[in-house]
Amino acid sequence: MSRTAVPLWTLDTNVIVSGLLSPDGPPGRLLDAVLARQLRLAFDDRILLEYRRVLARPKFAFPAADLEHFFGILAHQQHLSVTSSPGLRAAEPADTQFLEVAAATVARVLVTGNLRHYPPSGRGGVRVLSPAEAVAALNAPLP
Repeated sequence: MSRTAVPLWTLDTNVIVSGLLSPDGPPGRLLDAVLARQLRLAFDDRILLEYRRVLARPKFAFPAADLEHFFGILAHQQHLSVTSSPGLRAAEPADTQFLEVAAATVARVLVTGNLRHYPPSGRGGVRVLSPAEAVAALNAPLP
């Protein structure tokens, strides 16, 4: 698969956490797709900071080597500079950053385990998928 054919999607932090905690579930399959270069991640400085802050929480007890590996992979993903976009609004204001980054990509896809945080009226054309829907979409044949 060429680099241009590899989808560029935004993953909510809860998908990253779930993928690291349960590698056999759909979030884990998405992280495997990133490792296999079948999916690229789009993020900005705000999302990177949230990833770092949340993944470092003691309750998760992720080994430091696993976190280093994950952040090393992010260095080869798509780090964007994004400004706020009118019309994009998540139920929780802090989650709007994920819509903004997804809206700045060609695919305009956000994957989250919290669909209710992204009401249709605030998505501004961003396609919001559950991890299971995202895995199915990723494995669907190309048109």
